Amino acid sequence: MKRILSAVVLLLFAAGLWAQPRIKFEDTRHNYGTIKEEAGKQKAVFNFTNTGDSVLVITRVQPSCGCTASDYTKAPVPPGGKGFVTAVFDPRGYSSRFAKSISVYTNARPPVNVLIIEGQVVPREKTVEEIYTFAVGPVRFQSNHLAFTTTKKNEKKIRVMPVINTSKEPATVEFEGVPAHLSLKMNPATLKPGEKGVIEGSYDAKLNSSSWGNVNDLIRLKVNGEQQKNIYLYVSANLVEDFSGLSSQKLANAPVLKLESNTVNFGTIKQRSSADVEFKFTNEGKSDLIIRHVKSGCGCTALMPTENVIKPGAQGSIKARFNSGGYKGQIYKNIFIYTNDPKNSEVMLMIKGQVLVEESSAK
Repeated sequence: MKRILSAVVLLLFAAGLWAQPRIKFEDTRHNYGTIKEEAGKQKAVFNFTNTGDSVLVITRVQPSCGCTASDYTKAPVPPGGKGFVTAVFDPRGYSSRFAKSISVYTNARPPVNVLIIEGQVVPREKTVEEIYTFAVGPVRFQSNHLAFTTTKKNEKKIRVMPVINTSKEPATVEFEGVPAHLSLKMNPATLKPGEKGVIEGSYDAKLNSSSWGNVNDLIRLKVNGEQQKNIYLYVSANLVEDFSGLSSQKLANAPVLKLESNTVNFGTIKQRSSADVEFKFTNEGKSDLIIRHVKSGCGCTALMPTENVIKPGAQGSIKARFNSGGYKGQIYKNIFIYTNDPKNSEVMLMIKGQVLVEESSAK
């Protein structure tokens, strides 16, 4: 009798050990199909049943990204009981197909179940203000910045910018203070009400021979003969030398700029004082090294006269004076040099150091 009782107890104990919850979803994938970006948040509900023989608990639900917000059954689910996991997808900012995952953590085996939401988002049509961001009176430009990007010194480059007349009257746009290397015109010259057009820009780098690197021009604007106060079109270009036509022989005999260091530390100075720095270099090439241009990154750095032609094997230097003015703390300033070295045609030098605050200023 005792043996039978012991066997029953062991069987009940074993049954307790092997009892476990099981989560079974009706579906682990939800396809929204095609939805519009402006349709708002989209909800998907994943229903499940506890098919096990003990209580099921969802410990947490983890979406793959912030675009999916989730809710779920937080109370323990008894055997045979039902529950849900809800995923919410926000289509704002999407413009293509998407697939996102939601990881559901439970006390069942396996401990993690993965749900998938997917679909296709059709981007909303942008407003006129979003497409044409720069308002110039009744005319809107796509931007206030016409960028010619990298432009070779022997190149003439063309760029266009869309514009639109948002008024109910014809509109003309004129450009004032346009430098010789730049040409700007409207096409058509007069925009009808609601009509779209373009600004046609042409940049002739050969006519801007004294400039190198990143250069910009501010162009004044007139609409219907009236000058627009404090409104300018910003035109930029990065002017570089063209080495594409050099033969392998010319490249082998080209000058080579070798800097001792591209960073100079002027140490510690006081406010309203100055520090002189010098960047030394050698021409390790086989032909003359020409310093085309030197410019500082800010007005606080004054450049000293520099020898422009460095013979092969000879040394040269770039000298500058940093004026601390009202600066304080750790300082980093740049100098840019432009040369005829095909591999170092544009080089950035850095000045750094510490500016101490004057006692009277600190009080």
